[in-house]
Amino acid sequence: MKPKFTHLHLHTEYSLLDGANKIEILAKKCKELGMESVAITDHGNMFGAIDFYKAMKSEGIKPIIGIEAYLHNGEDLSDKSTKQRFHLCLFAKDEIGYKNLMYLSSQSYINGFYYYPRINKKLLREHSKGLICTSACLQGEVNWHLNMNSEKNRRFGAKGYEVAKEVALEYQDIFGDDFYLELMRHGILDQQYIDEDIIRLSLETGIKIVATNDTHYLEQDDAEPHEAFMCIAMNKLFDDPNRLRHSVHEFYLKSPEEMARLYADIPEALENTQEIVQKCNLELDLGNPTPPNFKFTKEYAKVEEIELSSSESYSLENDAKLFEHLCKKGLKKRLQNIPKNLHQKYWDRLDHEINIINSMKFPGYMLIVWDFVREAKERGIPVGPGRGSAAGSLVAYALEITDIDPLKYNLLFERFLNPERVSMPDIDIDFCQDRRAEIIDYVVKKYGRFNVAQVITFGSLLAKGVIRDVARVLGMSYADADKMAKLIPDKLGITLKKAYEQEPKIKELINNDPLAARVWRFALALEGLKRNAGMHAAGVVISNEELWQKTPLYKPSGEDTLVTQYSLNFLEDVDLIKFDFLGLKTLTVIDNALKLIEKRYNKKIDWHKIDIDDKKVYELIQSGNTLGLFQIESQGMQRLNARLKPTTFEDIIAVLALYRPGPMESGMLEDFIERKHGRKKIYYPFEEVSFDELKESLEPTYGMIVYQEQVMQIVQIIGGFSLGEADIIRRAMGKKKKDLMEEYKKDFVKRASNRGFDPQRCKILFELIEKFAGYGFNKSHSAAYAMITFQTAYLKAYFPQEFMAALLTSEQDNTDKIVKYVDEVKRLNIKLLPPNITKSSLEFSSTKIDDEDVILFGLGAIKGVGESAV
Repeated sequence: MKPKFTHLHLHTEYSLLDGANKIEILAKKCKELGMESVAITDHGNMFGAIDFYKAMKSEGIKPIIGIEAYLHNGEDLSDKSTKQRFHLCLFAKDEIGYKNLMYLSSQSYINGFYYYPRINKKLLREHSKGLICTSACLQGEVNWHLNMNSEKNRRFGAKGYEVAKEVALEYQDIFGDDFYLELMRHGILDQQYIDEDIIRLSLETGIKIVATNDTHYLEQDDAEPHEAFMCIAMNKLFDDPNRLRHSVHEFYLKSPEEMARLYADIPEALENTQEIVQKCNLELDLGNPTPPNFKFTKEYAKVEEIELSSSESYSLENDAKLFEHLCKKGLKKRLQNIPKNLHQKYWDRLDHEINIINSMKFPGYMLIVWDFVREAKERGIPVGPGRGSAAGSLVAYALEITDIDPLKYNLLFERFLNPERVSMPDIDIDFCQDRRAEIIDYVVKKYGRFNVAQVITFGSLLAKGVIRDVARVLGMSYADADKMAKLIPDKLGITLKKAYEQEPKIKELINNDPLAARVWRFALALEGLKRNAGMHAAGVVISNEELWQKTPLYKPSGEDTLVTQYSLNFLEDVDLIKFDFLGLKTLTVIDNALKLIEKRYNKKIDWHKIDIDDKKVYELIQSGNTLGLFQIESQGMQRLNARLKPTTFEDIIAVLALYRPGPMESGMLEDFIERKHGRKKIYYPFEEVSFDELKESLEPTYGMIVYQEQVMQIVQIIGGFSLGEADIIRRAMGKKKKDLMEEYKKDFVKRASNRGFDPQRCKILFELIEKFAGYGFNKSHSAAYAMITFQTAYLKAYFPQEFMAALLTSEQDNTDKIVKYVDEVKRLNIKLLPPNITKSSLEFSSTKIDDEDVILFGLGAIKGVGESAV
């Protein structure tokens, strides 16, 4: 009969620079070996818990969520009187255990960190419910006291069998029958020394034994690359005789049969692994996120004098009421700048969006964003006009989350939130780079320190990097390592396998150089493994309860910032929604320029009152002298604008959408220029099939399909699909799923012919759209960013002195850019005066000296001076 065994001491790639088990491959190997369950016990963290849980479930294997924790014996969790720590494995039996595990892991980073994330027994006792505990490896407290064979242990206070027994009984007191003694047999001398003592301890105390294998890599052959992996972590040479090294090659994923042979004398140690498996029945409800409620609805309802219907702390009904009120109040304000004959159209669109947002239960989400954007504006922190598909929402415009009118530019709400496809909304906000942190601090203070966190990321050993790292630890010279790494083609997402296929010199090198061959073999085994933890540039999660109810927290060493232990791909799984707080330097430039203008001319610029078709602004863009202008300052953009000669805001939107590899390589950009200047005939959209019905949608782009929104409108206008359905078809076109597209094409042709269109022409139209859909860009994003382009162009056209001063200030730490912009100042015939200790300020400034307009050099830009000195 096949023996039953479950690995309960296993390190994945999330035991950074130590575990080499890639989760997806591990899951497949476990299945291949006939395992029905397996545990994860990464060192001091739960980074991989959800990744592991999903991967094992997908292979039909029962996942057990655990951690190999670090524990110290101090009364105070933050005690730093000793570096000594012991290992301990903890497993979640159920949801209570899982929440306790997340809490313990969070506390180990927030309050217990000292070289390693640590817990203590006091905390463990308070949060032991729902947990199983095992005594871990030679570094476990019981085993450490038993191992009197180690001179180091004796020196640091190991007391032998009786104290080990006391410690075991202490854990038994905390966990009862849920405490087990681990028995490891890797052939290590110290393990052999304590083997009999562990069995004796079990017999004397009644604490059961479990067989474990300290699994760090998949196959026995991976032992050497794993040693190199550890050398990368320790910054040691592989052949250094004094480095820490494994004396055996036994830390691989052993089969149940191998484990049964190792423990033939004590078969109950294998059976007890199954007892633990039966006790662990954690079922996680993943991938079904609940939209958030707004925590402060009641407070704001009082301010707005609204009567709420529910007395509950968090209520969708209350959120919807406040949300609707603020949307209508905001639209009334926006309509002051819109012709009266269009007002009904706006109210109808607002009602449509409010109904969809409420039916999808997202009013709370919208209010969360409204609140922090409102706060930023009240503090005078510049906020971008919009970013991504949210700029297509009139609700976002009414709430002043965005600042671009979606109806004016034919932007579609369904591109932002599709009622036909349930997915979380995603609003990214650009803040002035200098003050972005202020808004994150506001959210932390408003919701609570443990209710807000940034999002973890992981650096990986990628193709070139892994070659350099392995070459270094294997003693290859820097020059040779550099040459070898440079053989890897500079392509996004390149792997060593693909590099080998594409670059024949790699094969030649590893055939002729034994050291290079060894580097290559190790690098192949280690490629893709996690190297270090980092922090997402913009992602923030906000919760109404402490985050450790949903994700364990991590605290980067030396920082106060809290970070989720689960990475971006797993946040929605655990019912968390990410908000992106981005920093955009150009917003700082615009803000500084506006302040200089106000200071000098006592003039406040209101962008809502500026003519978006101002001729002088477009003449500047047409000249190609666009240095310093947002998104159009590169040489390629300068040449493009000189050829295209934009004359309308719609042209700027199109320029930003078309200046990308796809449209440029496909000839779309050339076609656009030719059609604009009347050198090519305009069709709606193709010469083969042109439809007058599409003129309104395609006229701003001279009949061409430039935007994703236009693809949606074509499917809607000709096929009679709703915009929600049209968005699903657009997404499918991007994924190029052949069978699915055939179905959609038939449906499109059928529906279009029912509306009186010629089926053959509609079939051709669909096939051509399908071809061009992949090049389409999100118009909402392009329009919002075009607004920033227009604002920078307006400032340069009308207030070049102030604009260039603000631009120079923004780059005062970048000598290359300063040189480039100083040349532009000269080209504009503006005098730039050298730093003046009595007249210059920290930043570049504009003024008049002796009736001459000048820019004063900022003291902060002087090399070696900087802000603190000034």
